[in-house]
Amino acid sequence: MTHNFTRREALGAIAAAGSAATFLGSTRVRAADAAGFVSKRPPVSQRCFTSPAIENAISSVRGKIADAELAWMFENCYPNTLDTTVDYGELDGQPDSFIITGDIDAMWLRDSTAQVWPYLPYLGEDDKLRRLVAGLVHRQAKCILLDPYANAFYKDASRPSHWASDQPSPVAGVHERKWEIDSLCYPVRLTNAYLQQTDDASVLDKQWQDAMRLIVKTFKVEQRKDGASPYRFVRKTTAMLDAPPFDGTSRPINPVGLIVSAFRPSDDSTLYPFLVPSNLFAVQSLRQLAEIFANRLGDKAFAAECTALADEVEAALKQYAIVPHLDFGEIYAYEVDGFGNQAFWDDANVPSLMSLAYLGVHTADDPLYVRTRKFLVSDSNPYFLRGKAASGQASPHTGKVRIWPMGIILRALTSTSDTEIVECLSALKRTHAGTGFMHEAFNKDDPADYTRDWFAWANTLFGELIVKVYNEQPQLLTRSF
Repeated sequence: MTHNFTRREALGAIAAAGSAATFLGSTRVRAADAAGFVSKRPPVSQRCFTSPAIENAISSVRGKIADAELAWMFENCYPNTLDTTVDYGELDGQPDSFIITGDIDAMWLRDSTAQVWPYLPYLGEDDKLRRLVAGLVHRQAKCILLDPYANAFYKDASRPSHWASDQPSPVAGVHERKWEIDSLCYPVRLTNAYLQQTDDASVLDKQWQDAMRLIVKTFKVEQRKDGASPYRFVRKTTAMLDAPPFDGTSRPINPVGLIVSAFRPSDDSTLYPFLVPSNLFAVQSLRQLAEIFANRLGDKAFAAECTALADEVEAALKQYAIVPHLDFGEIYAYEVDGFGNQAFWDDANVPSLMSLAYLGVHTADDPLYVRTRKFLVSDSNPYFLRGKAASGQASPHTGKVRIWPMGIILRALTSTSDTEIVECLSALKRTHAGTGFMHEAFNKDDPADYTRDWFAWANTLFGELIVKVYNEQPQLLTRSF
């Protein structure tokens, strides 16, 4: 993500708790003396949001982690979203939740969903937490209606964008207007899971329904069957990945039914505009929408429209996205263009090819996913790095030498091997540079050279991994790493 301004209040809370200062870019730190493992959480009075259910979960899980340093990391990371990024209130008589990503004072549709995702199993135990998530459902719908092509927003709808010089200039209230398929998938994912956890259909109001219809309309437009799109993105920048080529319109595509994504979840522009994991995510989201509209809202016509689009995209994926690799057989490409060109790699983010089992698009033992995953953790993947500190997935977003903790976490979350999970947990423990938190990326040979002190999604995702291990393989937490 592009770095911007910090949130002054939350930074003050972190500083009061003794956390490292936040910088905008690559940071070098001397590993902290973590011998005492003093909590890095803000003082209770300075936390943005507190959930008794999550506090109880922290206590229960931490008590079963034998490795003191890993337990300390879990306690710091798991509640980081609630501790430092939540702005909760009421708007027009409804709960309203605005959740910044961390060191950028803006809310991403993707990040905000992912940040609260690990807390969803506890909604039935904590009505305050349930209202927080309901408020996020409402806020995301409002954001989509403001601009379905935008990826990140401000709470103040009158606030001009930090990226006002982009062309076209974002409307007031939009932080950044990078078109990413997954930005419209995540709100569907959140609503679907919220309904499953609570059976509270009150969030399916007219605003939400209008937003969902706009999602489907946007997906159809971005199939670009007539060769055109209203979307264009130009930015004055020296970063080649920060805007699509050809005057912001992206490279040519053959309109085969797939959906164009001008940018990846990393906020980097795509090489080939059909981003495969995001199209797979869109199929899942469309089928979830079809179920919601058919069974909860009684709108069979729109449900059928969602299903038809999902079927079309899925058929195109089977024809154009599953391709033979020289060493691994038929696997998913990362990006394709419909002309037969494809890119074989992955990006340490979600959605990614690695994350397909995490998202529920594939089961972990599906042969296609297994073959693809073997490629992803091999030297044939140019963004799987091996270094003195660790091995793991990288991202074009952070260059040729940086591994993403998120990539290591996702590898563990999708693994069926205890040995691999232990390897990942050990790597995460070795590479937090004494801070007790996850980062965006670190140098494969020097974890003290990292980016982003305050990246709430990565922190909370690490906590989700520990809770999953606690629930499914608790014996792994009885050892040292």
